[in-house]
Amino acid sequence: MSRQDIEKDVHASMQAYFADLAGSEPHGLYDMMIGAVEKPLLEAVMAQANNNQSRAAQWLGLNRNTLRKKLILHRLID
Repeated sequence: MSRQDIEKDVHASMQAYFADLAGSEPHGLYDMMIGAVEKPLLEAVMAQANNNQSRAAQWLGLNRNTLRKKLILHRLID
């Protein structure tokens, strides 16, 4: 799956979301989308990195402490 495929999927999902709103005003879209994408991204990367936080942080382009905070926030670690 390429970046373009992912972008198309996100675009299609957003179109469906707006259609479901049936004219209502959306609120907090950015936080909603980050929340929807961040946890499964972290789960997948941590699994692929064999739960090695340093490796996962490097792959994600994050500081290891930032990754740890996000893992705690999403209750993926204690």
